[in-house]
Amino acid sequence: MTNAASVKIRRLGDFRFLIDFGAGIPQLQADDTAPLGAGEEPSPDQLLLAAVANCLSSSLFFALREFKQDAGNITTTVTARIDRNEDKRLRLQETAVVVQPGKRGDEVEHLDRILSQFESFCTVTESVHRGIPVVVAVEDKQGTRLK
Repeated sequence: MTNAASVKIRRLGDFRFLIDFGAGIPQLQADDTAPLGAGEEPSPDQLLLAAVANCLSSSLFFALREFKQDAGNITTTVTARIDRNEDKRLRLQETAVVVQPGKRGDEVEHLDRILSQFESFCTVTESVHRGIPVVVAVEDKQGTRLK
């Protein structure tokens, strides 16, 4: 079975974009950080980090639930180190993730098994970690392929 995910964005002005997730899901605005954008909305970097944090949180919740364990509240923080690469382009160089379930470790049965497998359930983090091939096309307003 193959699934697909898609979003559509439209430029609102300067570096601000409206993100459309599809019918029934609220739209979201994004903006680049200064000096390019005004930084008044989440940046693309933050959106990627949010996807990683959300996916890992969901994966841990799933693994805990599979072992009939109460997750409590799960809080996840992701921090990225952004630096220039060899071509002097800004890149996410490294991310650090801290996932905190709302329970102490000694309150969770089968914790070793849960912790050994939950990351493998996370589609986003596993994909980002390995590198995602990206195929880029550029089309003009009429749909003519430019690149």
